[in-house]
Amino acid sequence: MTQRLSGSFGVPTPTDEEQEHLFDYFYDQPGTIPGTISIDEDARPSTIVLIDYNQEQVRRIANLTPEACGSYLETNSVSWIDVLGLGSEDILKGLSQVFKLHPLVLEDLVNVPQRPKVENYEDQLVVITQMVMPKEKASGFWIEQVSFVLGKHYLLTFQEEPERDCFNRVRKRIRHNQGIIRKRQADYLAYALWDAIIDSFFPVLEAYGEQIDQLEDEVVINPTNKTLAKIYQLKRELLALRRVLWPQRDAISTLIRDPSPLISADVQIYLRDCYDHTVELLDIMSTYRELASSLMDVYLSSVSNKMNEVMKLLTVISTIFIPLTFVAGIYGMNFHPEASPWNMPELNWYWGYPVCWAVMIVIASGLIYFFWWCGWFSSFSKINNG
Repeated sequence: MTQRLSGSFGVPTPTDEEQEHLFDYFYDQPGTIPGTISIDEDARPSTIVLIDYNQEQVRRIANLTPEACGSYLETNSVSWIDVLGLGSEDILKGLSQVFKLHPLVLEDLVNVPQRPKVENYEDQLVVITQMVMPKEKASGFWIEQVSFVLGKHYLLTFQEEPERDCFNRVRKRIRHNQGIIRKRQADYLAYALWDAIIDSFFPVLEAYGEQIDQLEDEVVINPTNKTLAKIYQLKRELLALRRVLWPQRDAISTLIRDPSPLISADVQIYLRDCYDHTVELLDIMSTYRELASSLMDVYLSSVSNKMNEVMKLLTVISTIFIPLTFVAGIYGMNFHPEASPWNMPELNWYWGYPVCWAVMIVIASGLIYFFWWCGWFSSFSKINNG
């Protein structure tokens, strides 16, 4: 099942099921027979697309059968057999028989998602990797497993979704004979596809860099409860990207340290460039994760400052009205002045009521001037309860 992730900026947050898929890898049920494949109910039907090329010519054949792929095993040309969709068990098992795939290999190819890794077999090299694709009409990205089976003259690729991938530029280079790809063997094709997968992380991280800038402004200017949810979601998304990319770095490092006989010395040099890009991505991701963590501290500080401003305003209002309430309470006791000369003689004054108002206005004005002189009013920021 393709893992789906919606961004938290202006679009709905992911469901609990989608969140769980971000951090879970496939695992076998206890007691399952090794090599058992488990196809998801919503998996797309499998179709086989062949791109066969050499320096002189290239041809593309769609909807190929597994049996027809067998004739390309021993040719001198490079055969790229691209399997789109993992929902047809008969096609997958047919390919396994034609290319003599180990049952455990087929299990890793079909039971998704697997942790990115590299495995060497007698005459095949198996690479499990994860590809991310930014969404076109919304924030966020798609995560999809892509698997390689490299042989001497062929490359098998398995993708979950037939509609999208990041290989169009590689296909264009093959079709128009751009660069050196048609002068090289299948190992260079595997490198080119893997390099495209690694490079697909850059636009996704660039979008998150812009979102972090927007979120920083929101945290400082007007932090709300929604801001806290966005920060939390951002940290989870970056963690999911790191969890996908980190084992890919280890897989490339494995090929560099322990080269396979199917990888030429020239392609080994290109793999070092892939490794450098992966390290660069991890550095960027670590920086963004630190920024996301610091946003949480800034959010808490902003909320605290906002609460202090509210408390200061309430303190000013209360301080002004406390003496006025005291004066109004005194003259609201209504002691009869005829019973004793000490019982509120002001009640019989001709100007008693205006004098009481004048005293209260002077007290309030004096307090307001005092707070202004202390600078409390100038320090008030705009209070928005969101």
